[in-house]
Order: sequence, then structure tokens, then C-alpha cells
Amino acid sequence: MDSATKDEMQPSLPPGSSCPGPEWPEQERAEQLARGAALKWASGIFYRPEQLARLGQYHSREVQRTCSLEARIKSVVQSYLEGVKTGVWQLAQAFEAVQGTREALDQAHGLLQGMVEATETLKPLREQVAQHRQLQVLSQLLPRLRAVPAAVAHTRTLIGAQRLLEAYVCLRELEQLQEETWAPLGGLELPVFEGLGPLAEALGQAVEAAAGVAGRLAREDPALLVAAVRVAEVDARHTTSLELPPRDWQRRCLQALQEGLERTHFGTPLLLEPGALAGWLEALRVALPAELATAEALVAPCCPPHYKVVRLWAHTLHSGLRRCLQQLLEGPKLGAADAFALLHWTLHVYLGPEMMGSLELGPEADVSQLEPLLTPENIEQLEAMFVTQIQVNVAQWLQKALDGEVAEWNREQEPGTDSSGFYHSPLPAIVLQILEENIRVTSLVSESLQRRVHGMALSELGTFLRSFSDALIRFSRDHIRGEAMAPHYVPYLLATLNYQSALSSSVSVLQPDGAASGDLAPVEAGLDELQRRICRLVLEALLAELQPLFEALPSRRWLSSPELLDDVCERTVRFCQDFRRVRNPAVQLLLAEAERTVVLQYLRALMQGRLVCRGADERIQAAQRLQNDAAQLRELFLGLGLEESVQCAPVLLSLRDLLNLRDPMLLGLEVAGLRQKFPDVSEDHVSALLDLRGDVSREQRLAALSSLQAGPQPSLSAGHRALFSLVPVPTPALSSCLPSGPCA
Repeated sequence: MDSATKDEMQPSLPPGSSCPGPEWPEQERAEQLARGAALKWASGIFYRPEQLARLGQYHSREVQRTCSLEARIKSVVQSYLEGVKTGVWQLAQAFEAVQGTREALDQAHGLLQGMVEATETLKPLREQVAQHRQLQVLSQLLPRLRAVPAAVAHTRTLIGAQRLLEAYVCLRELEQLQEETWAPLGGLELPVFEGLGPLAEALGQAVEAAAGVAGRLAREDPALLVAAVRVAEVDARHTTSLELPPRDWQRRCLQALQEGLERTHFGTPLLLEPGALAGWLEALRVALPAELATAEALVAPCCPPHYKVVRLWAHTLHSGLRRCLQQLLEGPKLGAADAFALLHWTLHVYLGPEMMGSLELGPEADVSQLEPLLTPENIEQLEAMFVTQIQVNVAQWLQKALDGEVAEWNREQEPGTDSSGFYHSPLPAIVLQILEENIRVTSLVSESLQRRVHGMALSELGTFLRSFSDALIRFSRDHIRGEAMAPHYVPYLLATLNYQSALSSSVSVLQPDGAASGDLAPVEAGLDELQRRICRLVLEALLAELQPLFEALPSRRWLSSPELLDDVCERTVRFCQDFRRVRNPAVQLLLAEAERTVVLQYLRALMQGRLVCRGADERIQAAQRLQNDAAQLRELFLGLGLEESVQCAPVLLSLRDLLNLRDPMLLGLEVAGLRQKFPDVSEDHVSALLDLRGDVSREQRLAALSSLQAGPQPSLSAGHRALFSLVPVPTPALSSCLPSGPCA
């Protein structure tokens, strides 16, 4: 393909068009790409010679396409140019309109500036017009304004005469006149109205004063109370255009009702003498229900229903009383009587049917919402205060009763007796009555207080028993030392045993219902210890009389004559003759201990080694004497009333068998039998008895003593009473001891 043909194939630019300059590199590149694509297309189409014949057709077709594109482009450009032309014209029109508006605004601004200047010149005229209007209003109201001072004075007179409704009407008329002048005068306050504020306050105070004595007015002048309440209610609904602080007479009226009620009953500080609190509480018990009845019957009809007068009265009285009691508890410590009266009154009387729990008090009182008069801390404080002080009082009472009883122990007269002939004293009854009354009376207050007082009573009773025991010890010591010889020493000891028995049999009255049975255990232990102490002192006195008689036993005279034991029995009978004035079961215990004391002294004398039998005849005599003495002692104490089953004298029969044994080789069996009957017998005791026989060789002795350790050791039974373990023996010779024995 020659160059001419290529030139003809290149599309020509339409007339008037121009190639883009270098300032459009994208267009130039697009044109180059288009040219390259066209050349590539032409090369592909006309590559074969047979297709060159159709070159003219292709040319004409491309020319037509080019012309069509140019026409479309021209149409689009022409349409765009027409739109731009229209927009430029519209912008010109808008600019002209803006220019006109700006000129109009400048003219209006100038006019306004002129009007402001004209207005400034008219300001004095405006002020003159306002003053003219005010003068016009004042001229119209001048007759009424001239009457204001007289109306104020008249209103004060009405207030002083307690004509509250009329006074309020006058006040409202004056305030209405003030409102009528306030707006036209532009909020200007006339001097003539300066007295309305104090006048309104005086009326409010009169309303408060009437409400403060509502109870009295309801009885004497209910019309005044109704007037005061109506004034407060009407004023609460009144509105005013004046810029005045709210009077709030309704709230002040209710507050005055409450303060007046509290002032009537709790206004003065409570300064009571010790013990006078109960009287004050009793006065409240009468006064408060009467006040509530007055409120329901007289005050409530004088007040609107929404005042809830009965509820207001009940809650006001309750809160005033509660505050008064709190102040009372914060003051000086109350005495025991006052603390008890306050606890009982607040927990039972106040909420009882006579006061706040009354059936006559309707549901409108709403007493279920009342707080407790005393907090749990207050109740704890009062209970502790009461128990502490009552404990001091009880201790003093018991000590005084004990001192009075101890003072009688050194009298020349014997103890008093009751109708049955037993020693008697009012001391146990006094002690139990003091304690039981304190426990019983606290049950009227609360279980917690009763438990506290019950524990205190048992503690004080234990202290009393220890003091009683100490007093007995001092009484016995002084008597024995001769510092204060008591003419009737033993009878008074026996009398105290009756006192202990009376306390033991009646101490259960101190146990309130529901209390744990173990609470009395310390007291019962103290009573048992006191009984043992008394018995020990009595037996020591018996022992002091019998010991000289047992110094001569055993002896040759004892072998041949019963005189020694006759003297013992005679003195024992004489000593025990007052035992009949001791009540059971203490007398049985005392007789049993006396019998055991005699037997122990008898055994102690046998163990001293004062007598050694010289032959079989003396052993037979000694055995016979033991048998006779056992029988004599048995008859003696049977005659005194002691049961035979608890007597210790049969031990002498066992010793008789040991002495009466003819063959010393059998002593081991006899000693083993003695050990089975009396487990507390020791080698020393057996050795002393063998010494009394006087015919036991060393080998026989060792054989007999070895039988104590042979075989099973006997166990101490629950009812076993110690005998041999209470009997001392002299230290035996070493030759008579077992190698493993305690004396070896």
C-alpha cells in the first residue's frame, strides 16, 4: 500500500476543528491511539488485493459516519452554549435586583435612625403620659386610699378581739386594693400599704396562737378554733399578683397544733425526784387517753377531714413522749423503781387497752405505724440499770438478814422452834421471799428481764450461802478459841441445818416457767456444801467430847468392863438429844455421820496399839467385847432413830471374827474376807489388828498381809462409805511389812 492510499484512509478533521494543543496531553494520546487502531483495522481489511475494489465504499461510508458525528457534536455544543447564555442573563437580572434591595435597605436604615432620634425626643412626653395615668388612677382610688390607715387599725382591733374571720376579710380587702394600685402604678409600692405586711403577720400569729390551744378552745370556744382553721384554709387557696413571699398559714396552723399539744404535756423539762416517775407515768395514763378522746369528739369536728386530727394527735403525743423519754434516759441514772416503772409502763400499759390499744380508739388514729417508745438499746440500758441496782439492794437485804441471824447465835436462849418442835427461823423464808418477789415481779415486764433477774438472784443466793458458811466458820472458831463462847453452840448449829433444809426444799420456787433445769445446779451444789460444812462442825463438837473417853480404849479395864463404852454412849445420847429438833432428811444424815464418827474413833483407838492380848482368853474377851460394843452402838443409834441399814457398827463384828480366830494359819482367809467387805482397809490396819491378837509370828503376818494383794482387788461400790481410809495408824515396824508394801 503506497503512501497516497494511506493518506486517503486517514480521517480528516471537520472544518473549524483543530487539534488539541500540548495543553491537552490526554486528548493527543487518545488521538494517537485512535489513529493506530484505524491503521491496524485498515491493514487487516485491505491486506488482500481482492478487497481493494471495495475501497471507495469504505471511504464513503466513513465519510458519512464522520459527518454524522460532527453534526451530533455541533448540536450538543450549541445546546450547552444556549444554557450558558440563559444562566448569564439570569445572573445579571439577580445582580440588578440585589443592588436595588441594598439601596432600599440603606434608605430604610436611614429612616429608622431618624425614628429613633424622634423617639428619644418623645421620651419625656411618654413619662408625662405615664404619670398622668398614675395620677388618674390615684385620683380615682384616693377616697379608698385615705381609708387604708383606719382599715388597718380596725383590722388590728379585730385581731386583738380574736374576730379572726372579720379581720381576714378586712385584710383581703386591703390586699385587693393594693393589687388594684400595684399594676397601674407599675409595681410602685405606696407608703400607705407598708403596714399590711406586719398586719398579715399579726393575723398569722393569732391563727397560730388559736391552733396552739386547740384542745382548750374545742372545749371552751370552738367558734374561735373554727375561725382560725378557716382563715388558714382560705388563705391557702388564695393567689395574688403581688410579689410577696408565701404566708403558708395552713402549714403553720398544723405545726402550731402539734407544738401546742406537745407543750401542754411535755413542755417543761422532766426533773423528777427518785421514785416519782411512776406518778408521772400514771398521770400520763389518765391524761393521754383523755386528750385523744377530746381530739376525736371536739377538735376533729372543728377541722377539715384532711387534717386527720385523731391521727395527728396520736402521733404528736407519741413523738413528744418518745423525745421526753429519750431526754430522761440521757439524764441522771434512774433508780431501780423508776427503771422498772418505765419498762412496765412502756411495754405494757402504753400499748395496753387503757391507752393506745383501746378499742375506743378508731382506725383513724393509725397507731400501728407508731415507732416503739423505747429502742432495743434503751430497753437493754434500762434492764441493765434495774438489775445492777436491784442486785445491790438484794445483796444489802440478804446481808442484813444474815447479820441479824448471826447476832442471835450468841444469845442466852436456845433457838426458836415451830409448832412441831423443830428449830425454826424466818431467815430462809425471808431470803426466798426477797429473791422470789424480784423474779416474779419482773415477769410483768419481759422474759429477758426475768431471765436477767433470775440469774442475778441465783448468783446472790450463791454469794449468800458462801457468806453464811463463812459466818459459821467464824462462829465455830470464836467458840472453840474461847473468844466468844456461845451458850448454845450445838443447838444453833442444828438450827442452821434446818435453815439449809428449808432452803433446799424451797429453792425451786426461784425457777420460773421455761427456765433450764440446770440453772439451779450451782445453788444446789452450794446448799450441799453448806450442809456438809454444818455437819462437819457438829461432828467436830461431838468429837471434842468423845476423844477423852476413847483415850482409855482398848485397855485391860475395857476387856473386863463395859463402863468405858457406857460413858461413850451416855455422852453421845446427851449430845444427840437435840437432833430430834432437826427435820428429815437432814437428821438421818446427821445421825449417820455421828454414828460413823463414833465408830471411826473406836477404830482409831484399836489401831493405836495400846493393848496386846496375852493369850487366847484375852483374845476371846476382846472379841466378845467387840461384839457387845457393836450391839450396844447399834441399839444406841436405833434408839436415836437411825436406820440399821446405814450403820457402820457391823465393822466391829468383822474385827471380832479376826480376833476370835483360833488358828493363825487361817488369818489369810479372814483378812481376804475383811478386804472384800471393806476395800479401803490397808496393810497398816491389818498389821495393827494382828498386833492386837498378840500371837502372830512374822511368817504368819507376812502370809496374812500377802492375802491382801492376792486375787482380784475389790472395787469401791457407789454406796460405799469410807471407814479405814479415815483411820490413821502408827507406823509399824519394818519387820512386819511386806517387801512390796507401802511401809517397806
